[in-house]
Amino acid sequence: MPKKRLAVEMGMGTDLHGQDYTKAAVRALKDALWHNSLSVARALGYPREAMLVEVEIGVAEPARVNCETVAAVLPYGKASVQAVKGGLDVLNDEGTNTTVIANAAVVVYLDINEAHDSQSGGAA
Repeated sequence: MPKKRLAVEMGMGTDLHGQDYTKAAVRALKDALWHNSLSVARALGYPREAMLVEVEIGVAEPARVNCETVAAVLPYGKASVQAVKGGLDVLNDEGTNTTVIANAAVVVYLDINEAHDSQSGGAA
């Protein structure tokens, strides 16, 4: 079955004082999710759980992101989360605290079954 891209959404999240990269990543993903309500899977006759959701989180220190915690934010679908170098760390004037800024890119796919499409009347 060919994998078809259905949606792309971006988000941004921060942790102002705790230097918690996972918290900033979770907030970035939630920001991306709050911008949409996908109904395309059901419109094509697939359950929402069939959606493949690939999440890429950009932060200055990717190893400090707990990807399982970020994936748990998704309400449905099969999650794949990867943390990569990106985002931004902003040091305060005193050099005593860092604000963490995370960016999220969320791409939603469906494995489209050609036979399913011809029966349901949907287009691939």
